[in-house]
Amino acid sequence: MDDNQQKIDQLLQRLESLIDKQHSFAKEIHELRTEINQLKREGQVPSTKTKVVDLEKPVEKKAIASKQSIFSRSFDFKADLEKFIGENLINKIGIAITVIGVGIGVKYSIDHDLITPLTRILLGYLAAVVLLGLGIKLKPKYKNYSAVLVSGAMAMLYFITYAGYSFYDLIPQLVAFGLMVIFTIFTVIASISYDQQVIGIIGLVGAYAVPFLLSTDSGNVKILFSYMAIINAGILIIAFRKYWKMLYYSAFILSWAIFIFWYSSDFDIAEHYEFTLIFLSIFFLIFYVTFLAYKLLRKEEFLVDDILLLLANSFIYFGFGYAAVDQHESGEELLGLFTIWNAMIHFIVSIIVFRQKLSDRNLFFLVAGLVLVFITIAIPVQLDGRWVTLLWIGEAALLFWIGRTKNVHVYEKMSYVLMVFAFFSLMQDWLNVYNRYIPNNPEDVIRPVFNVHFLSSWIFIIVFAFITWLYSNKKYPVPAGSPSLNDVVKYAIPGILLFTIFFAIRMEIYNYWNQLYALSAIEFNNKGDQYMSVVQNTDLISFRTIWLIDYSLIFLVLLSIINIYKIKSRPLALMNLGLNALVLLIFLIHGLYALSELRESYITQHLAEYYHIGRYNLIIRYISLTFVVVMIIISYRYLNQEFLKKDFRLYFDIALHFSTVWILSSELIHWLDLVGSTELYKLGLSILWGAYSLLMIVLGIWKHKKYLRIGAISLFAITLVKLFLYDVSELDTILKTILFVSLGSLLLIISFLYNKYKHIIADENKG
Repeated sequence: MDDNQQKIDQLLQRLESLIDKQHSFAKEIHELRTEINQLKREGQVPSTKTKVVDLEKPVEKKAIASKQSIFSRSFDFKADLEKFIGENLINKIGIAITVIGVGIGVKYSIDHDLITPLTRILLGYLAAVVLLGLGIKLKPKYKNYSAVLVSGAMAMLYFITYAGYSFYDLIPQLVAFGLMVIFTIFTVIASISYDQQVIGIIGLVGAYAVPFLLSTDSGNVKILFSYMAIINAGILIIAFRKYWKMLYYSAFILSWAIFIFWYSSDFDIAEHYEFTLIFLSIFFLIFYVTFLAYKLLRKEEFLVDDILLLLANSFIYFGFGYAAVDQHESGEELLGLFTIWNAMIHFIVSIIVFRQKLSDRNLFFLVAGLVLVFITIAIPVQLDGRWVTLLWIGEAALLFWIGRTKNVHVYEKMSYVLMVFAFFSLMQDWLNVYNRYIPNNPEDVIRPVFNVHFLSSWIFIIVFAFITWLYSNKKYPVPAGSPSLNDVVKYAIPGILLFTIFFAIRMEIYNYWNQLYALSAIEFNNKGDQYMSVVQNTDLISFRTIWLIDYSLIFLVLLSIINIYKIKSRPLALMNLGLNALVLLIFLIHGLYALSELRESYITQHLAEYYHIGRYNLIIRYISLTFVVVMIIISYRYLNQEFLKKDFRLYFDIALHFSTVWILSSELIHWLDLVGSTELYKLGLSILWGAYSLLMIVLGIWKHKKYLRIGAISLFAITLVKLFLYDVSELDTILKTILFVSLGSLLLIISFLYNKYKHIIADENKG
């Protein structure tokens, strides 16, 4: 009862609390209604929506008002569209049609000789002046419409002047170009005065259509390019006051399109070489200054499209200029100079940009980057071979140093490209220099190590080591940006360094033995033979193979030691272990075969008539095996390193026992061959494999390694298959007896071990 009474009291307290809250809410609702009604009486509408019943009707009114507002906006949109079409679009279409009509009319009159050339020109000027006067008169009241008329009139004046000079020879050259300069000045003034981009687009850019509408295939391209240069000069003047992108884009695209079309179809090196370079430079400089002028004066930020235009202008100029110079008879000597000329232009501009002290430093880095780009291009253009590689890697190191230490990410990214260029240039140098010795050309002999090619390789390595050190220096953080790019660079830079170190020495070893092999050639003439016979010391090829593998073993051992005791890098350790396994496999397959070839050569002495075949053919075997043992030991040391963070003991044991069986088998064959007991190959290998299977069983039980026991059983199974399918057919009775008894005894011992230690194996399997 006491418990129930206590619960009832608690519930009553909660009920009283809820009633108090209800009264409080009711009071607040009443106050809100009073305030709303007061605001309504004062003519104000609450800004917030409410779900109070009394406000439902105002909400409906508001919804109606909202619908009316939407309808009004729809009506305004239609009105704006109609205004745009009527006041802007129609007049531009009209003036374009008018100009085209005048052009068609002029062309028709020309084709049918309806009026004399002088009359055509005078009537054209009259129509243009009338249109211009009408446009100027309408300016105070109809500014936009007036601007369209003025732009159309200026385009017509360009038309008529070009036709009078180029087609009819009615206007002298100086007069024609003087008039065009006046028209350009007037168009520029009008554009700025009206503050209308349309005047520039129709008046200046539209004038590009003149040569094509009135073309008679006269082929006077100098007049055409001069005409275009005057128009572009007018656009340049506007650029100092206005930043009209559409005007710049139109002029840029039309100018280069006309030039490219002409170059592709009509360019002749003998006739057009000099003035092509002149006008190329004029167009390039005009557009270069045009794109920079307004931005530099206003100190505004360069956007992506501005940068793309700047780059396009630079590389169009360089590309066609380079092509023109390359076709000239002495162009091969001038290509480097032309490339440096491009770099000098950008260098001057970079100084100007730097002095402007813009808040946006990317423009300076862009132009300075162009300087470096063209210097980089000039290197292979003017120089050959290793100098290209060294200059590129030096430039890459400089850019990387500036980018990383001065926090200029643009330079660092540019250095990545140069590193790749330098790397592939170095490999090309190796291909062009090494392994090309011909005995008839003694000057082609490369002295091992002490040669300029090896020196240039090590200069590359030293510079790249500096880049690698700088990249890994924690004092200079990795720039924020693309994580994928940073991940690639993180492994690519040290990867290129290691690759270069390894192959720089390997190429020397390879070339050394190749030269010896080439020099070993002996020519002789057998009696009655018409042709000379040639013999070479093939042992040198085997020595080359062995020393290349031995060098790889030494390199990987040293790399392992450095990483274990100094660098302690897990990615490098994983790569190192993988390469260790790969080189070990190459030694087992290719190296042991080459060693067997040297042994056969020593035993048979088939080349002794021409060359000395000594014990070094046998000694090299144990030098190589020593390197293999050292590499296996150092690989085992890797397994105990904390930074590896993974247990590779299973893979190591498999590789170790597999290699051991292979090497012991090779060693058995080696000694049987030396003592002349080749008939014991089969017997010896079977007994060896059986004995090693027993050893693996013992180790598997002792070390509690099931995979070793399974491996031992597999090896013994292979031995038995070999015994019945291969050995039995060729062995005599005594050897068969020895083999069967030996293998049977081994099987019994293995079975005994399994029975004796079955409790250990059972516990292991349960675990």
